[in-house]
Amino acid sequence: MSEFVEVAQISDVMEGSIRKVLAGNIPILLTRVNSTFYATELLCPHLAADLSSGTLHGTVLTCPMHESQFDVRDGHVVRWTSLTGIKLAYALKARPPRPLRCFPVRVEGGRVLAAVPQ
Repeated sequence: MSEFVEVAQISDVMEGSIRKVLAGNIPILLTRVNSTFYATELLCPHLAADLSSGTLHGTVLTCPMHESQFDVRDGHVVRWTSLTGIKLAYALKARPPRPLRCFPVRVEGGRVLAAVPQ
């Protein structure tokens, strides 16, 4: 069961930024794009890199490890890895693409709340 918990104040998260926050006791990633907040799992589903060290261009989040890319709006895979050729073929077999888990977010007053399964 998921329940909304406060993860930040609106003023804590600048436009176009990435921020590691806690939803209860679970670390998640909070982003803000065009004044909309998105919450996703913190670790990349490719090889578990900390996505708070990644980059955000529009709604596309890029992992700092192998440059996997995900859309923070719904978690779909934009690019699974930056590898090419035989390395890419092996990587796809070893770890097939998986979307980034996303969590519901709402804003109440000046607070940002996310619902993450506990």
